[in-house]
Amino acid sequence: MKLKGLVWFFAIALILISLWELSYTWVVRSYESDVHAKAERIVKAQYPDATGDNKDQLVKKQALHILDSTKDKSIYPLIGTSYQKCKENELNLGLDLQGGMSVTMDVSLEHLLKSLSNNPNDPALIKALQTATAQRVNNNVDYITLFQTAYTQQNPGSKLAILFSRPNPDATKDVVPQDDDQTVIRKLNAVAKTAIQQTYKILLKRIDKFGVAQPNINLDENKNIITVELAGVSDKDRVRQYLQSSANLQFWEVYGFQEVAKNYQNANDALASYLSGTAADTSAKSKVADSIKKASFVNALAKVLIVPGGGEQNTDYSKIFSFVTLEKDTATLNSYLELPIVKNNFPPNSRFVYGVEETPEKGQKYFPVYLIKTLPGSDKAPMEGESVEDAFQGYDESGRPSIKMNMTTLGSKKWGDLTGKNIERPVAITLDDIVYSAPMVKGKIDGGQTEISGNFTVDQAQDLSNILKAGKLDAPPKIVADQIVGPTIGKAAAKGGLMAFVIAFVIIFGLMLIYYNTGGWVANISLVLNLLFTIGVLSAMGFTLTAAGIAGLVLTIGMAVDTNVIIFERIKEELTKGKNYQQAVNDGYKRSLAPVIDAHVTTFLTAAILFTFGLGPVLGFATTQMLGIVLSLFCGILVSRLITDFWTNKNRHFNYFTVVSKKIFKHASFKFIEYRKVAYGISVVVLILGISSYFNGFHEGVEFKGGRSYTVQFANNVRNEDVQDNLQKAFEGDFPVIKTVGDSKHLNITTSYLIGQNDKDSAVQYRLWQGLEKQLPNVSYADFVKNNIQGSETVQPTISADLKKGAIEATIFAIIAIFLYIFIRFRDWRYSLGTIVALLHDVFVTLAVFSFFKNIVPFPLEIDQHFIAAILTVIGFSMNDTVIVFDRIREYSKGSKASDKGTIINRAINDTLSRTIMTSLTVFLTLLVLFIFGGEVTRGFAFAMLIGVITGTYSSIFVAAPILVDFAKDKPLGEAEIISSDKPAVKA
Repeated sequence: MKLKGLVWFFAIALILISLWELSYTWVVRSYESDVHAKAERIVKAQYPDATGDNKDQLVKKQALHILDSTKDKSIYPLIGTSYQKCKENELNLGLDLQGGMSVTMDVSLEHLLKSLSNNPNDPALIKALQTATAQRVNNNVDYITLFQTAYTQQNPGSKLAILFSRPNPDATKDVVPQDDDQTVIRKLNAVAKTAIQQTYKILLKRIDKFGVAQPNINLDENKNIITVELAGVSDKDRVRQYLQSSANLQFWEVYGFQEVAKNYQNANDALASYLSGTAADTSAKSKVADSIKKASFVNALAKVLIVPGGGEQNTDYSKIFSFVTLEKDTATLNSYLELPIVKNNFPPNSRFVYGVEETPEKGQKYFPVYLIKTLPGSDKAPMEGESVEDAFQGYDESGRPSIKMNMTTLGSKKWGDLTGKNIERPVAITLDDIVYSAPMVKGKIDGGQTEISGNFTVDQAQDLSNILKAGKLDAPPKIVADQIVGPTIGKAAAKGGLMAFVIAFVIIFGLMLIYYNTGGWVANISLVLNLLFTIGVLSAMGFTLTAAGIAGLVLTIGMAVDTNVIIFERIKEELTKGKNYQQAVNDGYKRSLAPVIDAHVTTFLTAAILFTFGLGPVLGFATTQMLGIVLSLFCGILVSRLITDFWTNKNRHFNYFTVVSKKIFKHASFKFIEYRKVAYGISVVVLILGISSYFNGFHEGVEFKGGRSYTVQFANNVRNEDVQDNLQKAFEGDFPVIKTVGDSKHLNITTSYLIGQNDKDSAVQYRLWQGLEKQLPNVSYADFVKNNIQGSETVQPTISADLKKGAIEATIFAIIAIFLYIFIRFRDWRYSLGTIVALLHDVFVTLAVFSFFKNIVPFPLEIDQHFIAAILTVIGFSMNDTVIVFDRIREYSKGSKASDKGTIINRAINDTLSRTIMTSLTVFLTLLVLFIFGGEVTRGFAFAMLIGVITGTYSSIFVAAPILVDFAKDKPLGEAEIISSDKPAVKA
């Protein structure tokens, strides 16, 4: 083999690089283990009575404190690298292996378009935005185009420029009155692209301040999607507020009750008349429900918008600057305030906003409600967030956590003017339309400093100050999907994945030695190096290893030996023909090159398509698989040949036969083609079942149908039917999907209750607790959330539609790409047709099993991203088998022109049968291990792949090959091939 030195160089370099990259992980884990032990000793000394969860939390907090305070400490003596640098270079583990939270956010262009318009309250603008937002749920057209279509249909003849033109514009960037609709759309898209990039950069700043060791944030500009992964985080509400805040800081003047007492009374009287039916609101755009209208109310507004002191004698109403509403009345109050008959009774430059929820020691929760003064003709405040130069967490005069702010020079002047005008009056400070503080002004404040005080925790004050410091978002993101993985589930997934990996490795390692004798050592060395290089390169490139990634590694074990199996089987054939050892090895490697490359290219194509269209954990699987395929070629062809030549130069050679392999498939001469009509009949049945599965239906995963999914732990075994009816009642008729996870003490519950409505997570979670109360006696709601919910996932309809569309596109692209590759490779449409029919056969079988067995097998069979990954991998694997058979058919057809097609095909299938069975067996065994030990996350994937391996082997032999006989019967096989198997091999 030529260029041996270069191969040696790359092999040794990859070994050293991989070991070096993985050494960071070993150093970090060792140091963190020592820190955890130290934290346990400190907690034991300081809190000797601490037990259970309380002790674990104390240890965790102490360990984080030590790690944070020693992040610059050198922990790698060899090179003097700090803990922080080592942490950045370790192999990242996904959330499904260590616990944490991931969110998918859709960047909101609705807010951006309102801010760009010259009148945000324009009814035509608002109506078009509402239509576009509603259509976005089930539509893949971009938001601005949906808005344009809605506005044009609702306002025929009106130009978009009317909405967005401003005084003194920059004609190249801003909208001018003369612009046509297409020009307006082009300018809006340009602004939107900039705003999305700004949102991404500001979120990067925020997350950097969040205190997560290895945050991961990615932007998909084509879909306006931002994905964020935060390892070790479990406080869902805090993350949602932190990421979704637009940081719209504003300072307002406030109406006092005395100033609007008459307005309040008039609105109250008008509403009472309206609700009792004595007055009609002919212009109302927002109506209360008919049942409410028919009721008789007296002082209706006063019932939900309460004046503090409520009519008590000696109440000084001149000092009252906020109303109060009980938590239970907020929905009713909102519906009242939307009615023009109420709204028109208050000053035109006014708006109601809520304060932060307050909880008295005894009594019901309530919200203060402020009537703020807006600037004439707009929703703007006298002073906005751009006036703030810096924000940081501090403490107020009472020692409570607060947010302190320093103003810009212009901001200092505005703040002085605003406070000077409002002495002995409050100034309401709002963040995203919530009043966090309304301090009473004692005198004009110069110097440009102020603070927001309230009932903040230190974390809340830090979060808010970091949000303000990072800056305002013109296009704030909305969370459309989130997933929380509890540390218990993460540890179980990591343990199961590691066990599956080790067992699969041991099985394949032993099988190679049993079947290929000492030649098996070549395959095993190649396998070890392949795995080392794959993990090392993943670590070096900063990729995250997920449960799906481990599944990819396990599958790599099965498929990595395929290269050696193809080569070894060819060497055995050459030895059987009587060639000497050296000649047999040379011819074996030479004749195996084309089918090896074909098999790997087709598998790589499907993995690349999955990488392009997949999201989340599936990307980890696709990345691992692509990397493993490339390294399999390097190790299986070049490194294996290097080892073989090294051994041969010492006048030794490997033995490729054992007692077992000499007897199996020896002189196989099965008449496969003669049974093709039976196979066609089976395929027709498969086709019917595959089509029928569409009508029989599937269990769609939460990511495809949208909804909320919870993994709940119980103290005792629970049957699904025992909780079904109670949950259906709790979810107001919505029928939840309930599955057993692992054992009968763990259930996965999926519901579409209140899906599509924002900020309803707590409400759905509360209903879930109510529905499970009988199975969880004496468990409070707080304990249920903390201890019983092991993991959760939320997917809004917007993102589920995108995921489903991407899955369909990925499958179609994979089939088209393979059709074209086979046609280019063999230059004969029959080969492509046989391949596609075989692939559809495999897909239909898998679909039929997932449809008709969905309620029979004791584990979930769901159509989700993992299923699509399995389908594409099945397509690649089936192609692998088919191409090997096709390549041998083409080779034999060139050298046996006198033979009929049936004889040629039968001979080709029989001569490759040993390789087909060995490859299928190795992959099947690794998948079986993954299915048994890999955990719930990858069980459905492994089951789909198990079906695919069996059907792929069958279809390669009984479906793809026979088509070459029955189509274009007068045309010889292999007549137009472009790459001959006798062509000299590429030398390394």
